[in-house]
Amino acid sequence: MANAEHRGRPAEAFQAAAVGDTGSRLHTARLGLWLLAAVLAVRQVAAVLTTPRGERLTDLETWFGHDGVLQVSGSLYASTRFTGTPFGGLVLKPLTRSAEQALGWGWTFGTLLLVVALGLIAARALPQPVGRRTASLAAPVAISLLMLSLPVRNTLWLGQTSIIPVLLVLLGCFVARGQRAGGTLIGVAAALQPALLLFAPLLWFTGRRRAAAASGVTFATGTALAWAAMPQDSHTYWVHHMGGAGLGGRADDLANQSLHGALLRLGAEGPLEIGLFLLIGAAVVTLGLRRAVRYAHDGQLLLAVAITGCAAIVVSPAAWQHQLLWVLLTVVGAAGRRASDRLVWPVAVVLVMTLPAQMILPEMPFLYPVRDNAVLLAALAAATVIPFLSRTSPYFRTPVPTRYAEPVPTRFRHVPLLPFLRRVVTRPNLLLELLLIRVTYAAYSKVRLAATGGRERAEEHAHQILDLERLLHLDIEHAVNHAVVGIGRLRNFFDFYYTSFHFAVPLTVLGLLYWRRPVDYRWARASLGFTTLLALVGFWLYPLAPPRLMPNLGIIDTVHGVQDFSMPDYGTLTALTNQYAAMPSLHFGWSLWCGLAIAIIAPRTWMKALGLLHPLFTVAAIVATGNHWVLDAVGGALVVVAGFGLTYLFQGPRAGLVTAAAVTGPVSGPRVPGARPPDPAPAQEEPARK
Repeated sequence: MANAEHRGRPAEAFQAAAVGDTGSRLHTARLGLWLLAAVLAVRQVAAVLTTPRGERLTDLETWFGHDGVLQVSGSLYASTRFTGTPFGGLVLKPLTRSAEQALGWGWTFGTLLLVVALGLIAARALPQPVGRRTASLAAPVAISLLMLSLPVRNTLWLGQTSIIPVLLVLLGCFVARGQRAGGTLIGVAAALQPALLLFAPLLWFTGRRRAAAASGVTFATGTALAWAAMPQDSHTYWVHHMGGAGLGGRADDLANQSLHGALLRLGAEGPLEIGLFLLIGAAVVTLGLRRAVRYAHDGQLLLAVAITGCAAIVVSPAAWQHQLLWVLLTVVGAAGRRASDRLVWPVAVVLVMTLPAQMILPEMPFLYPVRDNAVLLAALAAATVIPFLSRTSPYFRTPVPTRYAEPVPTRFRHVPLLPFLRRVVTRPNLLLELLLIRVTYAAYSKVRLAATGGRERAEEHAHQILDLERLLHLDIEHAVNHAVVGIGRLRNFFDFYYTSFHFAVPLTVLGLLYWRRPVDYRWARASLGFTTLLALVGFWLYPLAPPRLMPNLGIIDTVHGVQDFSMPDYGTLTALTNQYAAMPSLHFGWSLWCGLAIAIIAPRTWMKALGLLHPLFTVAAIVATGNHWVLDAVGGALVVVAGFGLTYLFQGPRAGLVTAAAVTGPVSGPRVPGARPPDPAPAQEEPARK
């Protein structure tokens, strides 16, 4: 009997244990995300309240402070600093005294509560049915993204009211009971930001005609009341400035992410600019509303609201940075049939809404029009062209799954394999890869630039390295440097090699692996990432002056020219890069990574040998040009070996030899009549042709 009871229903017991384990992990993840949201909220509030008065809440103080715009007896727009509608001024004027007394804690915490309410409503408005995991994690994720976004950070920092119109629209669409109440809330939002009147036709064409009428009546009533109370200000806003255009700063300022601002930045002026604005704006409104109505009928009302808000951003005369939250809400849309493509749009939106444009796109003149209008382009794309999936599509809930190599056991009992390093055998999305590589490198550059450590400390470490090299008889920098300087062609060759191949070869290797060996691409990318991360730790812990920046050593800087040792910043180079990020040498480290990757993956012997020549030439170049010590190359080799080791530890052996027969899981997504079948598994290591 005891043995029978012990053996009874093993499947049910295992299933119950698995469900319990999943529930425990979900509960832990939810607590962790709520903790993250709380930390971000505290950080944003602390950043505002710890800033000296006069440098924080500057827009709010402009309105309410000593002799502020709303306290003078003249026009609201006398200083051109107040950018709101006359109705906004009419509503805010009674709050002048109390707001002035609460410029710090009260206003900041009030804005914080509005952001939390916005995140909770957005999470509640997700299209049904929503899975248990999504329902549990949606609210903290939404609040965390809002806290990280540039619009919310600017709103908290400047003391703006731009959260209120967005919250009023969401309240009217998802919380208010009755169409009239919802329409009234949306009408008030439109009275504060006139471009939001676009929500009235959305309501009308989705069958909520009472709400549409109520929103129009409320907007007209609020505007009329403001006109009756402040006729001169109303004339200034609606007639002289044509709906607020030109208020709050130059319309062509980069902070104005509207179509009007972009056209001015591109050089269009006068009748040409007005004609283009009206023509493109009409097209955006037409396409945006058609798409929004379609998604609303499809049951994705939050996506429809976000698309309409993006269209409002485009056609608004001025869309300042703190008014751009609508773009962030479009992450709720599902775009892409493959699971690997599904993250492209959300990642792009989050990057655009949380990072400066300089971190997303490199400093190249031909990219300036895109970089300067990144948020506008995201809003334009969301409103008109992004192919968000319908809920009736079989790919909406079950996209074509990503293929993984056969799982392997962990290397050590207590070191689990990292889920995000799973051995994928399909080619990743190119746009997503480019975005992540660019942002990662921008973050690396900022950290590297910040890890200076000071000139005295860097020179002290350089003397330590030189003493150790003398002990090991490796102090060859001076001899090699002067030998190369005496041979013009050799000097030019090493200067060119040092300046040109550092980025070109790794990018070429990554590109070839992505195209020819997608399985090995992820393995190589992970090892390069670990290598670079370890190098950053070295830059922080051990700032080191290179030979060319050491006085009295006689090293000639063949690449940058003669350095002025009387100036601590050594000319203009320090503004571009950290001069003391020498240990370990990533010049050699990245070249060694290239050589090892080629030697491991290349199918032919001559390719392997050619790949290994690159680190050999690189170590000669960094020593000959005076940019690194010999031991810097040793440090670079150590971080490369550690990078490959960590990849093996957290990912397992590379999946380059895996064949299609070893792929686990389904290989095709939902079948649709007439749909193209999913791409076959990429070819793996091809044998060398004889």
